[in-house]
Amino acid sequence: MPINILAFVIIVILVMTVIILLMRQHAKQQDLQTLKIFQDTLHKGFQETRLQVKEALNDYSNDLGKRVDHLTHTTDLRLKEINHQVEKRLADGFEKTNETFSDVIKRLALIDGAQKKITELSNNVISLQEILTDKRSRGAFGEVQLSALIRNIMPETHFSMQHTLSNGKRADCILFLPEPTGNITIDAKFPLENFRILIDSNTPTLEKKNAETQFKIDIRKHIQDISEKYIIPGETADGAIMFIPAEAVFAEIHARHADLIEMAHRAKVWIVSPTTLMAILTTARAVLKDDATRQQLHIIQKHLLLLAADFDRFQKRMDNLARHIEQAHSDVTEVHTSAKKITQRFGQIEKVELESVSTHQPNATSLME
Repeated sequence: MPINILAFVIIVILVMTVIILLMRQHAKQQDLQTLKIFQDTLHKGFQETRLQVKEALNDYSNDLGKRVDHLTHTTDLRLKEINHQVEKRLADGFEKTNETFSDVIKRLALIDGAQKKITELSNNVISLQEILTDKRSRGAFGEVQLSALIRNIMPETHFSMQHTLSNGKRADCILFLPEPTGNITIDAKFPLENFRILIDSNTPTLEKKNAETQFKIDIRKHIQDISEKYIIPGETADGAIMFIPAEAVFAEIHARHADLIEMAHRAKVWIVSPTTLMAILTTARAVLKDDATRQQLHIIQKHLLLLAADFDRFQKRMDNLARHIEQAHSDVTEVHTSAKKITQRFGQIEKVELESVSTHQPNATSLME
């Protein structure tokens, strides 16, 4: 619409310019009155054109104002909607952030607790390492572990801790088992110094080799000492147990030193770990239970004989009772027969069958049949 108005104004101006030029060219030829009339007409047309242009501009201005107002209103609504969505997303984001932060705090608390436990465990490991470094402390540690295993499985009357043998040697433990097994001694000390060097990854190869050699020497000497000190004919079993409370040492011996196992077998020394000792103790407990059962076998046989005599008396009394029941059943049958006959007689009497009664003349004997 603005382009049409502008074009219309330009056309009007051009028309007026042309008319003025024509008027100048023909001014001399026309009458002044005619010129005045023409000028008035032209002025009147120009006024009407101005009015039309003004009205058109007013209409355009009003329409443009309405469109601007509508656009402003639409923009405000859209901005409010966007603002609401942004606030909602920010609120959701803050809520999720708070939840995440809370979760992080909880996890940090758990991590802190785990760190404290790890620190305590490290201290315990260090303490254990210090214990195992000292030979005397290591022996005490093995004795404590051995005592805990035995006391959890074996009865108190079938073992003794720190038992002194007839040769004056003191075994860490002795198991009192029935024949043919006999009493088995257990030693809880074990060599560890060279083993620690052997498993250390930072140890040079040559030093590891020397440690392995010395480790085997220590084990051989320990096996020989147990065989000489704790196997006494007539007092103990023909074998003894070397308890190694460290599973790693036990695994090292069985995995890489078969010659030590063969030597122990020849010396009748059984090398055990906590796991294998538990199996041995469980078997020993079953043997004790079986021996106790055998020892009580004569008592069981006596009670079985008494039970057989009681059952024989029960059978005789049952037979007598059966005979009494059978006799009572026969008596009840006879009584029932007599009752039926008596009932029939009373029925006949009620029907006044006197002739039948006089003809048959029943006596007392027939009534009792």
